[in-house]
Amino acid sequence: MMMKRTCRQWLAAAFIASVVLTVGCARTVNIDALSGEYRNEKTGGQIRLASDGVFTATHVSTSSGSDPADFHGQWKFVDSSTARDFIYLDIEDDGLGKTAGIQLYPSGDRSVEFSAPDDPWSLVLTKVPAP
Repeated sequence: MMMKRTCRQWLAAAFIASVVLTVGCARTVNIDALSGEYRNEKTGGQIRLASDGVFTATHVSTSSGSDPADFHGQWKFVDSSTARDFIYLDIEDDGLGKTAGIQLYPSGDRSVEFSAPDDPWSLVLTKVPAP
């Protein structure tokens, strides 16, 4: 009886500790700092997130099988409580054919990336210092 109780207490303590560590390590994104121009020097792709919620993308691939494309539209930050936070790009004027929107993930302090689930491919764009 005492052994079961000790085991349960230990499991509860371990669970609480893991939650505290996870929350403590969770990264918060400064939404105001997201605006700006991001570029991938290797591919030449770039994306500009304007502070008014408009974006433009030039020569950007959004998945491992896609050719680079130009597209534009509206962007907004989605603070997800169950998954990774992301920037939602609402694409206008059939910029990518039938794709209406895609997700762009903040990665680190000064970069964003397109990445595909179950695929090691990603395209990282680094923020360009403002002139």
